[in-house]
Amino acid sequence: MVTYPNKRKSFKRDIPLHLMMLPGVIILLIFSYGPMLGLVMAFQNFSPSRGFLHSKWVGLENFRYVLGLPNFWEVIRNTLLISVLKIIGSIVVPVIVTLLLNELRHTGLKRSIQTIVYFPHFLSWIILSGILIDFLSPSEGIINKFMTVFGIEPIYFLGDKFWFPITMILTEIWKEFGYGTIVYLAALTAIDPTLYESAKMDGAGRIKQVWHITMPGLKPTILLMTVLALGTILNAGTNGFEQIFNMYSPQVYKTGDIIDTLVYRLGLGSAQFSVATAIGMIKSIISFVLLTLGYYIARKTSDYQIL
Repeated sequence: MVTYPNKRKSFKRDIPLHLMMLPGVIILLIFSYGPMLGLVMAFQNFSPSRGFLHSKWVGLENFRYVLGLPNFWEVIRNTLLISVLKIIGSIVVPVIVTLLLNELRHTGLKRSIQTIVYFPHFLSWIILSGILIDFLSPSEGIINKFMTVFGIEPIYFLGDKFWFPITMILTEIWKEFGYGTIVYLAALTAIDPTLYESAKMDGAGRIKQVWHITMPGLKPTILLMTVLALGTILNAGTNGFEQIFNMYSPQVYKTGDIIDTLVYRLGLGSAQFSVATAIGMIKSIISFVLLTLGYYIARKTSDYQIL
């Protein structure tokens, strides 16, 4: 048991560390918690000329209006569908690639592949959207030109209601799976090598070793990444807004419009600040509930906890 003098001594020892954190905490308070004061707009008929203090208070009227929008539930469906499929892909693909990379014995080849698959993660969606728009063009795009060689009709990937969400899901997975493999490769280093040696002595082949040793070793990390992803499920991915906003168009709103793009159009496009704030508040509450539920499930199933 730690005595009071020891606690005081420990606190004094850690003062430099707390001071190092102070700038980050101040920035967090200013840019993350400070703007939360603007949530009051969700309960007002906000006017920029009147400000928070003098805008008319309307209570829950903005929330009733939001829930009554003809395309609101369609947007929720699009967001959840795209997010869930992205989460599944962002876990399955990196795990498979990690297992394949782990089997490579040629160090130079392994590092080359790692560098190639990591690279897209460091490119912004502003850059990638311009590249993908050219690549996926139905008339001049290299993808459609390659398809026509095999007699397949060109597909308007970014202008077709069916293909647009599929394109968003696949391009997000392609961009981020390399970064995901870093986490899982790091998790592999924590697995005791003697377990593999014992499995070999018992006659287990590579597939059985992967199934009975590697996968259970990766399970806590997979669960952690899934739980963290639940907090962004209403963002349609890690950078869902940047990705979709830079590549969508009115003809794909029915299947490609998500919560953040709707908020952008209502808030900045139509100057309906109160309505946009109400939607954002609903999204934040649901995200908080999902993240809390995810941590609860993680603690119950794998004894994972933050502290």
